[in-house]
Amino acid sequence: MTSPSTGARIALLADRGVVRVAGEDASRLLQGVITADMELLSAQPAIHAALLTPQGKILFDFFVLKAPGGFLLETAADKAADLAKRLTMYKLRAKADIQDRSAAYRAFAAWGSAPANVGAASETHIFPDPRLGALGWRGLTGARLVSGIASAIGGLDASPEDYHAHRIALGVPEGGKDYAFGDTFPHEADLDQLNGVSFSKGCFVGQEVVSRMQNRASVRKRVVPVAAEATLTPGVEVRACAAVIGTVGSVSGTQGLALVRLDRAAEAAAKGDRLMAGGVAITLRKPQWATFDLAPAATAGAS
Repeated sequence: MTSPSTGARIALLADRGVVRVAGEDASRLLQGVITADMELLSAQPAIHAALLTPQGKILFDFFVLKAPGGFLLETAADKAADLAKRLTMYKLRAKADIQDRSAAYRAFAAWGSAPANVGAASETHIFPDPRLGALGWRGLTGARLVSGIASAIGGLDASPEDYHAHRIALGVPEGGKDYAFGDTFPHEADLDQLNGVSFSKGCFVGQEVVSRMQNRASVRKRVVPVAAEATLTPGVEVRACAAVIGTVGSVSGTQGLALVRLDRAAEAAAKGDRLMAGGVAITLRKPQWATFDLAPAATAGAS
């Protein structure tokens, strides 16, 4: 069944997978280990969250959405099996069933305008992106419905590259592209800015480290947008003179995201030195949603 087009752009995201957590203890299990507050799901359809190491670094990031009998966690496809395994480690005696269901679902993003009512597409879940309203919507649909999802919800086909250009323009990082799993703190990946961490719900894995970072005057390293004078290359080093101060992640032409030592970048700017990425001059840009400063104060022990 086709819905009237609303002008929404719909991009299928083949690199996303799904883990299902169901059972009477599913919510309690997740509440005790992930960074976001599961209680928010009483008022909204999905949340943005992460599962950390005990040392406070991001192992997985994902969306959690309500589904019949439990929850669906949309995450990186190449991390879904590992996420299911890690959650099973924390299960202990909890009454919860945890499965990698990536084969049963396909993920998509929608932006530009609101998709039509998705009632025409059974087995489809769609929800506002909980990180940032300007991103648009996320969705999951049954694998057998994937070929007609854009027309079914009143949208226009777009490519994953179109979606990532939209995301990059808004300055929103994605795990595995803009920061490395297992080596990045939530503040460095901007999860504290993009509704990915609750600082009031109580304990979760890695919570003490995250709380200490929150209580510091500043965080020195973050993913931020960069604008370049020529086409950027993913993965190249960001340099201030001879010093390496960061790495470029996602790119779209001359726009990109980079995980950068902001204090070192500010020092270079004060000296009149340009930042370079793979031989291309770049400028850091503060996202509209950010509350942090691109020139953080020097704070002993800050990341």
